[in-house]
Amino acid sequence: MTRWLSEEEQRTWQAYIRIRLRMDAAIAAGLARDGLSLADYDLLVPLSAAPAGRMRAKDLAAEVRWEKSRLSKHLARMDARGLVERTPSPEDARGVLVELTAAGRAALERAAPHHVELVRTLFIDPMTEDQARALRELADRVVPSAENSDDVCDETDSCDADPCDADPCDA
Repeated sequence: MTRWLSEEEQRTWQAYIRIRLRMDAAIAAGLARDGLSLADYDLLVPLSAAPAGRMRAKDLAAEVRWEKSRLSKHLARMDARGLVERTPSPEDARGVLVELTAAGRAALERAAPHHVELVRTLFIDPMTEDQARALRELADRVVPSAENSDDVCDETDSCDADPCDADPCDA
């Protein structure tokens, strides 16, 4: 039996949807001004934090929770733009290493200050400290249930690609 949302629950869900859609759109537009897509940024950040700017593609997919084919397609676009380089793994002939290039690091370093300022202006600054704490506590409760759901894809699943994975630099 379906447990339909009450009117208040529906308003809560719609509030989350409004935040997610508008924040994603604003952040994507800000990054596009710096020549990156939101997907580029999502991959460049963990690569920049990895030892020597290098990760196995499998580990990168797990880090960003992307399906293997989505990651492969996007890395091919980033490789063509010189942001990353893909090489066979020396330990595993089937594995691929993804390395942040100097151009990729420079693009991330150019975009990061604008990105952080936008996040601060649009998201952090409008909240009180109590609201920010409540949001963190909410995430700590909600995220684990979403991660443990049978409806969530992992890197071995075959899920549809993210429709928001548009890359303004593909043209």
